[in-house]
Amino acid sequence: MGSPGTVGTTKLFENDDIIMWDFVLESGARTPCHTHEHDYVWYVIEGTTLEVFDKHGAYLGAFEAPTGAVFPLRLEGDELVTTNGSGLRAPATHSARNAGPTRYREILVESKRRRD
Repeated sequence: MGSPGTVGTTKLFENDDIIMWDFVLESGARTPCHTHEHDYVWYVIEGTTLEVFDKHGAYLGAFEAPTGAVFPLRLEGDELVTTNGSGLRAPATHSARNAGPTRYREILVESKRRRD
């Protein structure tokens, strides 16, 4: 990941509407705790099993992020909720660990536009 608190490894692009990130997490590696401040969508380039932890480090569960999957998330208060019906939910402030045997990679796009 980039510097602590960022949501990706490398910022690829930013304008008034979006921020695009490349995100890489090696097998067994864990991200620093970070907070999502925007709705976003991510596309999985190299899939794995991801574990999620709250801001205190408590384990919240694991889910499969298979290659080719798309995860759209909406920020609802302090929680992220998928908009594709998968039921995935996580606190906006969290960390993640690659629990799989191989590298994980995604492209993440944050929407800087506010929903009214």
